[in-house]
Amino acid sequence: QVQLVESGGGLVQPGGSLRLSCAASGSIFSINAIGWYRQAPGKQRELVATITSRGSTVYADSVKGRFTISRDNAKNTVYLQMNSLKPEDTALYYCNPVPPRRAYWGQGTQVTVSS
Repeated sequence: QVQLVESGGGLVQPGGSLRLSCAASGSIFSINAIGWYRQAPGKQRELVATITSRGSTVYADSVKGRFTISRDNAKNTVYLQMNSLKPEDTALYYCNPVPPRRAYWGQGTQVTVSS
């Protein structure tokens, strides 16, 4: 069964940058739309960014212009470049197909933006 492993999170100051990685145990990105989701304590899970098999991208208004999603099919990896980070970006970030598949939720990677 396919597994998705997120990495790259950490603690950064406001205005800083992070690059998240989502590595798949199987080749799924060539045929599936993949998204980055985030969930902060006490808040609903939010779809932050999506990349399709055609390479088109969609972003939530809250991150548009600051985040960039990309894909490397040879490495079975999807990335999320996060720039100009704000405290409100603090959350646990997950990758999953769009729409999400329940069995593919992983541990996520924590992003904390704080002074």
